[in-house]
Amino acid sequence: MEIVEVFQRLGVALAIGLLVGCERGWQDRDVPSGGRTAGIRTFGLSGLLGGLAGYIQTLAGPMLPAVLLLLFGAAFVVFKLREAEADEDYGATTVVAAFVVFALGVTAVLGDVRAAAAGGVITTALLAAKRSLHGFLKQLTWLEIRAGLILLAMTLVALPLLPNETIDPWDALNPFALWLLTVTIAAISFAGYVAIRVAGPSRGILFAGAAGGLASSTALTLSFARFAAEAPESARQLASGATIAGALSLIRVLVIGAVMAPVLLIPLAIALVPAILVMLAASFLIVRRGNGKHGAPDLQLDNPFELGEVLRFGALLGVVIVVSKVLVDRIGQAMLFAVAAVSGLMDLDAITLSTARMTGASVDLATAVAAILIAVVVNLMTKVVLAFTAGGRGPYATTLTLATLAAIAAGAVAYFTLSSFVPAS
Repeated sequence: MEIVEVFQRLGVALAIGLLVGCERGWQDRDVPSGGRTAGIRTFGLSGLLGGLAGYIQTLAGPMLPAVLLLLFGAAFVVFKLREAEADEDYGATTVVAAFVVFALGVTAVLGDVRAAAAGGVITTALLAAKRSLHGFLKQLTWLEIRAGLILLAMTLVALPLLPNETIDPWDALNPFALWLLTVTIAAISFAGYVAIRVAGPSRGILFAGAAGGLASSTALTLSFARFAAEAPESARQLASGATIAGALSLIRVLVIGAVMAPVLLIPLAIALVPAILVMLAASFLIVRRGNGKHGAPDLQLDNPFELGEVLRFGALLGVVIVVSKVLVDRIGQAMLFAVAAVSGLMDLDAITLSTARMTGASVDLATAVAAILIAVVVNLMTKVVLAFTAGGRGPYATTLTLATLAAIAAGAVAYFTLSSFVPAS
């Protein structure tokens, strides 16, 4: 190792310690000098000490670095214990952070500098997120934690045991791929579910709509419709939240389709991006005309990680995959349009995943794009029907209808105007 590289690696080790020390020092910024065990200087020196220990190992072997680690750890723990007794605060986070900084310093010299630097950033972010993480845990219930643990156990334990090949006569169902797709979609929905649970109504209707677009835009539209019937003065603001949720559901379709079959990205974007922009513009226009201060109602969403919910979606996805494959193979690609229309009444994810998997194999690009867009239109209009059914013919339903129709029109104009310029495959 040349001397220039040594200085570079030691500089990274020092920078890691200073970064973590900034966060620790800021947390204890009101403590008088000498009243805390470690701040920016101590953590900076800890990172540098780890780097020096790594460099010494290249010269003299591992014995001396191990002694340095033991002496460093013993001294740090003793001083932290004295501080804890004085403050009656027995948290061990700072001690653990010091050991992590030392280890990252060693890694910066002996291992991959990029991995060490990334570890420093992640460590600092975790330390800084104390309040957010604690607040997140306080909002979760035991049932939600248990559901997540069961699902993780089934995924990490059962997934590797599932056959990674089709097992049905139609060569459509791959248990490994099916479960992996199901869990992925549940994780995306869970992100929105957690955001709503943690933030609550205080963040407002637009935030709830955006998070609901990840969790379940249909459930959010229905919940907002019922609330609008009880609180007509908030109807238009609630419609703006439902419109945001609809826009996020379209973004979700675009991302899922593009990830599963990258060739779908441009054709889908031609139709969906204008529709998304129209819905977002309509939502913010509605908010701007109102006072924008309405709180969101308490949404009753099912936990997407609840085992029953996961199994139901997995069953739906499996049925859509098999039915699509069988009908396309036996009758023709046009049958995919009928499957998309029916599936769009219930869910967009299943038909998007199923169609994307067949794109380029049993279904050509144009047919796949048309099928997904049919499902999107059916799903958007289903939400309009739900708005009228649950919320009446008031401002909520009419505002959502106008925004939805404008979005569909914008998407249709863009699709029929520009799709001819997209390559056929």
